[in-house]
Amino acid sequence: MDDLTPRNPAEAIVYKSLAWTWPLYAIGGLYVVGPVLGWTLGGLALAALYLGPATRADLRPHPIPPVIWFWVIGMLAMLPILWIGHVNWGFGTKTVIRSTIGWAKGWALMALFPLAGAILPIRREILIRGQCVVGLWILILAPLMIVAPYAGLPGKIFVSPLKAVGGPGPEYFTVFLYSIDPSSGAARWQFYAPWSPFAALLGVLMVLFATEEKVVKWKAIGIAAGTLMVLASKSRMGLVGLVFCTIPPSLLPQLGKRWAWFALSGILVSIGLTVDRLIQGVGSAIDTFKNARADSTRVRATLQRIAEEHWREEAVWFGHGRVAPGPHLVEYMPIGSHHTWYGLLFVKGVTGFLALLIPLVFQIFLALADALTSTRGRLPLGFALVVILLSFGENIEIQAYLLWPGLMIWGIHAREVAEKPFLPGLVPSNTPA
Repeated sequence: MDDLTPRNPAEAIVYKSLAWTWPLYAIGGLYVVGPVLGWTLGGLALAALYLGPATRADLRPHPIPPVIWFWVIGMLAMLPILWIGHVNWGFGTKTVIRSTIGWAKGWALMALFPLAGAILPIRREILIRGQCVVGLWILILAPLMIVAPYAGLPGKIFVSPLKAVGGPGPEYFTVFLYSIDPSSGAARWQFYAPWSPFAALLGVLMVLFATEEKVVKWKAIGIAAGTLMVLASKSRMGLVGLVFCTIPPSLLPQLGKRWAWFALSGILVSIGLTVDRLIQGVGSAIDTFKNARADSTRVRATLQRIAEEHWREEAVWFGHGRVAPGPHLVEYMPIGSHHTWYGLLFVKGVTGFLALLIPLVFQIFLALADALTSTRGRLPLGFALVVILLSFGENIEIQAYLLWPGLMIWGIHAREVAEKPFLPGLVPSNTPA
């Protein structure tokens, strides 16, 4: 089992893309490779569907599961919604073209990777092992990165010339050893992510993948590397995610056992007896959490309020077409950024909001229902929780180029459920036979 060899070209592409994450980051190429990989795998999946029985035996396609249709329809809908928003606000042809390319590198990947995972015969073990290989790179490079700020080494190594292809910002093409938090002056690490908070949730995702690894050595490597990413990033969201995204999916199958209900009843009784004290404690914890980075909390809250007001008063149905420059009050951060849901309302209106919400709700329901009776539902549910948490602090479509292993797991899980539906009392293995 330790020698996990790809069985077909699709698995080879996926595994090598993960294994080469750090060399690709070293040349600032991850933001380029992500969309290329998504469209390559999506094109391969569609070609396999078109050829059907004529496809080579090790790439025979699987039918498209219902939840994947929701993703395809929803993400395709994002494109005309974008065009309508641009027309409504009088943007020129060049802006429309640039935004369409942005859709192809963002929202389109939210459908292409699940589609490829559902159609192509890619095992989840390949993705799990690939993530642990990324973790091995992290543990090897961690001493250099952690010592760097204390040894006087520069935080930013260079900005890749690949930025010429265009993207959200230069940080997506910049190679960092570390960065300095402007509010505290302390060093933070972002590993292969554009900034530290996102690196923290990538660490949570790595822990989720590693817990599914069957080889103890690789499991330990993945969990250690993921935990290091969370801690070294010094992100509040990462610390919450390490608990919120990993523990609940593992506990869900226990809800069907009698002892769990007795334990839950005891907990609820205890909570009822101490509810006032608990409410005060939770309130204090929330205040402490917010005050840990008060400036960041204030800016994000103000951005959300401005985005909501402009959406409600100016562009309810199709939004403003694109993000807008923010005022000094929010440190000139773009309105419509730093929050997926407020960003969607501002940029794409109610229609864009629903285009993401509907497939995401179906995906969460599928993972949740399966996780109640099956171990195979834990990883897709954990990733769904990561996406939910990430959506309150980032624009997830911009980060799809690094979230693609989780997006593929959604597709693989949908295929597994279609082939072997979940039933009460059924606890299948991680992958179907």
